[in-house]
Amino acid sequence: MNVQTRPIIGVVGALFERRNASTISGIGRSYLAAVEAAGGTPLLIHLTDDQAVLDAHYQRCDGLLFCGGGDIAPTHYGQSPHPLLGAIEDLRDRVELRLARRAVADRKPVLGVCRGVQLLNVALGGTLYQDINAELPGTLNHRESSQRNDRAYLAHLLTLERDSWLAETLGATTLMVNTLHHQAVRDVAPGLRVVGHAPDGVIEAVEGKGETFIVGVQCHPEELWQSAEPRWKRLFTGFIAHVASKGSILSK
Repeated sequence: MNVQTRPIIGVVGALFERRNASTISGIGRSYLAAVEAAGGTPLLIHLTDDQAVLDAHYQRCDGLLFCGGGDIAPTHYGQSPHPLLGAIEDLRDRVELRLARRAVADRKPVLGVCRGVQLLNVALGGTLYQDINAELPGTLNHRESSQRNDRAYLAHLLTLERDSWLAETLGATTLMVNTLHHQAVRDVAPGLRVVGHAPDGVIEAVEGKGETFIVGVQCHPEELWQSAEPRWKRLFTGFIAHVASKGSILSK
């Protein structure tokens, strides 16, 4: 795929505070590397309330990737904060919810990773468990990979529905995944279908029911595809291939 035909994938960034220095706007390099290796051109969308700027970014993008990060404010899905709710980014919530809803309405392909799958569920009308272990006693430790300080640590099995896009693309219905989260999809949004679970029943993957490409995974495949579980590269190549097949890059 040459440079002129590489799909542009909008990757929504986050804000990172630095001591005695200006705030950094960006995202983990592993997400960008995964998009590049799959044949896409990542375009970092920085957080701003300037709608003209966001619109300019959005118009350039053929697809959107929503990445991992902090918790989503429960006010966006009609709940009060749980005592174990983690850090939230109000600006990131606003930007990502707005972009996700617009992309789905426009049938622009979207992929969500970790926080990203939760974001897509909330954007489309679903809810979340604010803390898995507190609200679902007896479940696995879904922070195990981060607590081991190894983001690629394969902590538990993921089971996928046989007729899902993910199972077909990955060539498997079961595979091991890393886990670095404490929130998860609770009530599934209309328009989404659950296609993957952890052994304890926690929802780990969703797909859109309609024609719009919507895929979300709770694990972090951007940390796995290069070594720990190479099959996850197919998630990104499949996403990019679908974006390219839509032909939007040819009509700009």
